Amino acid sequence: MKNSKLLSPFKSNSLSLNNHAVMAPMTRSRAIDNIPNDIMATYYGLRASAGLIITEATSPSINGLGYPNIPGAYSDEQTAGWKKTTDAVHANDGKIFLQIMHTGRIAHQLNLPEGGEVLAPSAIQAAGEIFTSEGPKAHTTPRAMTLAEIEQAEEEFVQAAKNAIEAGFDGIEIHAANGYLAEQFINTGANQRTDKYGGSVENRTRFVIEIATKIANAIGSDKTGIRISPFSEFNDMLIFDDMRETYAYLVEQLNGLNLAYLHMAGMSPKIPEGYLQELGAAFNGTVIYNGGLGYDLERAEKIVSENEDSLVSIGFPFISNPDLIERIAEGADLNEVDQETMYTSGEEGYLTYPTLEKAN
Repeated sequence: MKNSKLLSPFKSNSLSLNNHAVMAPMTRSRAIDNIPNDIMATYYGLRASAGLIITEATSPSINGLGYPNIPGAYSDEQTAGWKKTTDAVHANDGKIFLQIMHTGRIAHQLNLPEGGEVLAPSAIQAAGEIFTSEGPKAHTTPRAMTLAEIEQAEEEFVQAAKNAIEAGFDGIEIHAANGYLAEQFINTGANQRTDKYGGSVENRTRFVIEIATKIANAIGSDKTGIRISPFSEFNDMLIFDDMRETYAYLVEQLNGLNLAYLHMAGMSPKIPEGYLQELGAAFNGTVIYNGGLGYDLERAEKIVSENEDSLVSIGFPFISNPDLIERIAEGADLNEVDQETMYTSGEEGYLTYPTLEKAN
């Protein structure tokens, strides 16, 4: 791809990247016992030609491990495991951020270690089912968090961020999207609290703003990014009346923190046309636009060309093409994703996708 803006270097006050293509965070369920391992290090190291890698969702506590075999960032063993991944990426001249996600009510008790509990802003069960060791099960009805537990959860996010820096990550991304705990506070369908964390726009965004502020203070605003997903109904989120007002206020408050970036998920068909660009223009820093699990490369090129200080996050193509950047540069065909091996254990469908060199 000649004269590609997508493949050109990117530089901001916080980021210095080899290109504008970001590997989107994607759960792969390879962290046995919730500990990052050698095959995960190999997987991310092979994809280090991305301008920036954002890891799969990683829990800051045992209460946030709603899915089977997702990694954590709250123990010494997990920090040591993640160090293998950051070493592998940096050895290949890449940059990598850890995505921190607490699943909240999108969980089942069977998936939590002993002592873990399904907690959320309010005791409202999420619709649908979740995979467990005993097959698909209805989500566990959460217990509403006390004020002390909210403060504890915030401190868990902060400690996970500190652990990430100790493990060698270039920064972290707060997952405030896709219906997980941070967005559950924002969304009136999951938050019916009557205290300072519920009701008004200011109250419902408080948890997210407090986490972002505390993490930025702990590790540096230049190492702190955040992901949001307005107008998404994923994981039983509600499209509520003051959605625009809520996210306008949230972005305004985040502007005061000088974060590394704002990452916006764009997978919902309910997003009004042009809305994400409008919201991105209101943010005073780098914006990462995301198109869901995949991304049409021509569309990605168009977005970074038309939106100054923007990046594009790409999902599925990075799973099946460890050398995606090289393939784009050469105009080569892409491997297709095998969805049957998306969340299985082991190397199949994880380390077995061929590079151009191996294919030829």
